[in-house]
Amino acid sequence: MWQKRRSELQNQIRMVRDAIYDIIEIQTITYSRKDIFLKASPYPQIVDWKERMNQRLSPLGYYAEFGPLDTSPPYLFFLVHIRKENKRAENKIPWTNIILFALTVITTLVAGALMEQINPLSHPLLIYKGATFAIPLLLILLFHEFGHYVESRKSGIKVSLPYFIPGPPLLGTFGAVIRSKSPFKNRRDLVDVGAAGPIAGFVVAVIAVVVGLSHSQVVPEIPGEGFTLGESLIFKLLSWVVLKNTPQGHTLVLSPIAFAGWAGILVTMLNLLPIGQLDGGHIVYALLGKAQRKIALLATLALIPLGYFLWFGWYVWLVLVLLIKISHPPTLNDELPLDPKRKVIGWLAMVIFVLSFTPVPLK
Repeated sequence: MWQKRRSELQNQIRMVRDAIYDIIEIQTITYSRKDIFLKASPYPQIVDWKERMNQRLSPLGYYAEFGPLDTSPPYLFFLVHIRKENKRAENKIPWTNIILFALTVITTLVAGALMEQINPLSHPLLIYKGATFAIPLLLILLFHEFGHYVESRKSGIKVSLPYFIPGPPLLGTFGAVIRSKSPFKNRRDLVDVGAAGPIAGFVVAVIAVVVGLSHSQVVPEIPGEGFTLGESLIFKLLSWVVLKNTPQGHTLVLSPIAFAGWAGILVTMLNLLPIGQLDGGHIVYALLGKAQRKIALLATLALIPLGYFLWFGWYVWLVLVLLIKISHPPTLNDELPLDPKRKVIGWLAMVIFVLSFTPVPLK
């Protein structure tokens, strides 16, 4: 058995060596049951050699991690993980993703039906009327997550399909997540992947707000009844464009479509917090490098007064942040600089964060 595995590893080593022979000069090769170790130095004329290596290795199902071997360059230590995946597993139907999505469709339909004053338990056949809320909200989440998914695949980063998370009746969902199966190769990937989701979701959310506001109602305000949604700068602007000013003594009752757009803007803002491996953490690390840690620390500390003075829900995010590292890990090749286009995209995402920021989402 071990002889067969050894023969397989030797074939894999040959494939790896043939893929990168013109990028690095390999001095020694060793291997274990799972890993290949190379002692090598890059050819001086190839500046972006780390990125090129992973571009070559990715189609073979491998990726490389880099660390210094000596204090005297150019000797470097490469760890190439063997990531050959079983074709049967690749073609396997993603039942977990499908079931979670189906459950999220049901829970968001229930949330939408309740907004229409329909009790799904008493009138289960009328649950479809919750679609005016469920469909725009799910579209926002789909565009957000598939923005990440498509850019990850384009960058050669292995990721799972989105996992949708069903939730209680207020929104019917806690959002969706994608699981990364390989590291980011460079800071360009961080911008491509990190910004694609929020920008795509934000565009759909803005469309939902504009359409939904035109179907919303301005009614006389009844003190002490119901709850009030917080307004971000972008929501205030869109409200003014679509409805102009709300008369004094009146309040705006959002249609389900507008409420879905409002929720999408809130989700975008929360994802763009510049902390850890949230979308905002990816982008700020790409733009500012190790300075991201200081910004993340300030953002985390800011959640304490926000939770005490404005909205208790910020404490929930504080707990979640404390469960993860606030600083962003380095990519495999931090030295590769961002091009002007990606800098613009990164800062655009941060502008969206400012426009979407809602100090008091609910009261």
